[in-house]
Amino acid sequence: MKIPQFLLNFPSMDKKIIVIGGGAAGFFGAITCARAHPGHSVILIEKMRQVLAKVRISGGGRCNVTHSCFDPAQLVRAYPRGGKALLGPFHRFQPRDTIEWFKECGVELKTEADGRMFPVSNSSETIIQCLMQEAEKAGVILMRETEVLGIEPGFTVQLKDQESLHADALLLATGSSKKGYEWAQHLGHTIIPPVPSLFTFNIKDERIEDLSGVSVPHVKVQIEGTDLKQEGPLLITHWGMSGPAILKLSAWGARILHDLNYEATLRVNWAPNQKPDQVRADLQEMRTSRGKKTVWTEILYGLPKNLWKKLIAAAGIKEDRLFAQLSNQELQGLTVQLTDARFPICGKSTNKDEFVTCGGVALNEVNFQTMESKLCPGLYFAGEILDIEGITGGFNFQNAWTTAWIAGNSMLGTSLP
Repeated sequence: MKIPQFLLNFPSMDKKIIVIGGGAAGFFGAITCARAHPGHSVILIEKMRQVLAKVRISGGGRCNVTHSCFDPAQLVRAYPRGGKALLGPFHRFQPRDTIEWFKECGVELKTEADGRMFPVSNSSETIIQCLMQEAEKAGVILMRETEVLGIEPGFTVQLKDQESLHADALLLATGSSKKGYEWAQHLGHTIIPPVPSLFTFNIKDERIEDLSGVSVPHVKVQIEGTDLKQEGPLLITHWGMSGPAILKLSAWGARILHDLNYEATLRVNWAPNQKPDQVRADLQEMRTSRGKKTVWTEILYGLPKNLWKKLIAAAGIKEDRLFAQLSNQELQGLTVQLTDARFPICGKSTNKDEFVTCGGVALNEVNFQTMESKLCPGLYFAGEILDIEGITGGFNFQNAWTTAWIAGNSMLGTSLP
């Protein structure tokens, strides 16, 4: 692709802002910057032909735009890393502002029962088209299929098979791209080594065999030998376990689990609202009041039938066993399976097609009032290139919108609105 001549010969009075990365943060930063600095040139560079790839696959193709949480102090609790740094930025641009921004652009968002927010259309294409149209209206110059080979101090951006471009300000919004980390490091920044976050657990265990698709609305999960604990819905999959409880656990434990080579013991309490002593008491009461009923048919705590049967079998209780026939040993075994079932984790899998990392540009090297580098004036950061990541539920996109909005408004030394 030949670079248009006008990109190489800007008028002397024309400031040039380059944004690298055609994802959510890159587009939002470029749009915000172009709106804040009319008369100057904002160039958005993306290596691939397809832009906004993560937006397209987010939320199963529906795009989980943000989360219905409007108290910054509460919102930051959804970020295993970076929450403290985001507290100030969230007072400037938070989910309420995201909702209003998209509404002004003609996109209504809706809130689901768990707080996740999606476009009313239930299609990520709505968000993609919105960002594309707003970028065009703002005058953003989009350069697709344009590979950046290197960036030098003073912001000379070398493009593959093309002449160099010079920028007066540069925004890196390259996500978890290795190249993005290399450029930030070359410009003086420390990179916290990235490791996966928001992943599911590979587990091979008879208790969950043939139960793919079975979900439990509320469990407590813990990594044995650590302080890592979470609770919420759990989903049994072909390869092991997933669902919000597991994804949150993987986010908060990303580095610990990486150091363990993703081999650990997962402890699951299937009856989280009951203490073990209460569960045992409930089973003893069943032995008395429903003694003639088979244990297999009398399901407790709202557990799925097939899971209940698997846990009973794991406790050594035969299919035709009556409650009245339960020995104290069998009763204790079932109590353990219900409140402290232990499963061997033997690896991880990516959550659907989404991929999130913890790690990136060290946060103490960035001014979160402007998103400008403390080490390289004129260099800005937004989104996942920073050592910030949230749990599942729209929080990672909110980090992208917030940091990009602040960066876009702050570039060229202007103050925030």
